[in-house]
Amino acid sequence: MMVVYKCPLRGMSQKQRFLQLCSIRKVSSTYSKSNYPMSSFSINRILKNKIAGWLMLTLTVALILLVVLIGFGLYLKSVPIFEEKSLWSLISTSEWKPGKGNFGFLPFIAGTLWVTALSLILALPIALFTALFLTEHSKPSVKKWVFPALDILAGLPSVVYGVWGILLIVPWISEKLAPNFIEYSTGYTTLAGGIVLGIMILPLLISLFIELFSAVPKEFRDASLSLGATRWQTSKFIILRKTLPGILAAIILAVSRALGETIAVLMVCGNIPQLPKSLFDSCYPLPALIANNYGEMLSIPLYESALMLAAFLLFIVVVLFNASSRIVLYRIEKKFR
Repeated sequence: MMVVYKCPLRGMSQKQRFLQLCSIRKVSSTYSKSNYPMSSFSINRILKNKIAGWLMLTLTVALILLVVLIGFGLYLKSVPIFEEKSLWSLISTSEWKPGKGNFGFLPFIAGTLWVTALSLILALPIALFTALFLTEHSKPSVKKWVFPALDILAGLPSVVYGVWGILLIVPWISEKLAPNFIEYSTGYTTLAGGIVLGIMILPLLISLFIELFSAVPKEFRDASLSLGATRWQTSKFIILRKTLPGILAAIILAVSRALGETIAVLMVCGNIPQLPKSLFDSCYPLPALIANNYGEMLSIPLYESALMLAAFLLFIVVVLFNASSRIVLYRIEKKFR
């Protein structure tokens, strides 16, 4: 005698089957919870998970508050000079005579922007093409030697770059390059600061670009080459286009580091409070001003407050640059999605 099993869901509509399965699952879940209570191990695991989540949230909030506290502390130290002079008069005048109470920050702001822009102009093309070569065209034997060299360059202290600039870049500008354009130059110029700073940020940019280009899927390259594109066309229209938001983020990171660099630039830029009119003029960036003068002549009224204002201005420039860049980066990422 043959026994035929009849499925209880047969003949039901799709909605009825769904409701029936949900009720069976609910009964099964209730049964398992009532008959198999949670062990102490499971309770400890859930507790540790919640503690870890709260700990990470606390550390994240603490980091944000740290940035706010740094800016607030610098502002409080700068308040005395605001009681004597307006912010506009401080950042729009170029006369720096602390003994007479004249604190014009325009030469220092201009020097910072000059050196940072020049370093980026020099370093960005070199870093971009080097990273493209290493990821798209170089042999493994070349990478074997280049990557350790980049790590060494990235790990060198800034004072080493400064000494190198004094021994090589400054004499080269003074004796070889500057005489072709002007009558005389000491070599301690905006150009020297830009070259040294550009070489300092070069390893960082190359490493970031290599990470970006290596993350592009190989299928994209193969598809482009199979359609008849050359390697350069693939790099230009596929690799660079796909990684454009990441390239901008890497540039932001490099500029943020360049804005705050102190020792190397201080050693080669001349440190004269003047508005640079050419690459062969000396300049005086904000970080060099703080490093050179803090701790000296603080008996002069408002001098410490002026130096704290210099630090506050540098802080504001970096924050505004990063914030505006993030907005632009978000729009570009949204466009490329």
